[in-house]
Amino acid sequence: MNRLFYILLILCLIVSFNNIHAQTLQTDNSSLNGNEFKFPPLEVVIDSVLKRSAMMNFRKQRIGVKESDLKSFQRDWTENFGLVADTRYGTFNNFTSNTTEINSSSTTSLSQQLNYTLGFFLKIPVFDVINRKNKIKLGRLEVDEAKSMAEFQKEELRKTTIKLYQDLILKQKLLQIRSRRLGDGRVNMQMVEKEFRNGVVPIYEYVRVTGMTTNIEVEYEKALSDFIIAKQLLEDLAGFVFGLILIK
Repeated sequence: MNRLFYILLILCLIVSFNNIHAQTLQTDNSSLNGNEFKFPPLEVVIDSVLKRSAMMNFRKQRIGVKESDLKSFQRDWTENFGLVADTRYGTFNNFTSNTTEINSSSTTSLSQQLNYTLGFFLKIPVFDVINRKNKIKLGRLEVDEAKSMAEFQKEELRKTTIKLYQDLILKQKLLQIRSRRLGDGRVNMQMVEKEFRNGVVPIYEYVRVTGMTTNIEVEYEKALSDFIIAKQLLEDLAGFVFGLILIK
């Protein structure tokens, strides 16, 4: 008699727990039922990823640096010639000499005056002349290298975005499958509970169906978690949140 009492008590607790849990799941997932996330076009997501990528910005800056270096190499020759000007004002000691066939004389005087000089210089460093062509060639190669690295980084970001985008679509489809399966499981569970209360279904069958329904709910929660993670990862990379639309 006591064993039958405990069995009935356990069954009542199971039924109550399932009803409460089903209501909780229905409340938590009400925002997803009949709704579907509408993803923007793939190219839109890729463009957004490329624009806000710190690595892409770094690669573009490196191209600018290398192009500036190349211009400097091409203008190095201007360092080898130029103008020199000098201006001085002060007291100067002037020496004057006058020599003729009859006599010669010299005078020394102090005076306040302004002196200035203007000249032109030209240097011909042999090494710079010989090495200039190699420096310019090296500069152009460095610019091409920086551009190639930027293009490589762009391709890697495109591949990563495409993988995350397709993975998100897959996660949503799996979530929809799990959601339909969960709905079918709940309907089946309600029928079994009703038949169990009416004495049509034995206890072992009720326990078996209850376990199956619980497993279905666990699979749904995992699929939901995987979908949310995939969505947030792609949104973080793209820099904006994907919208939610109502499916009629």
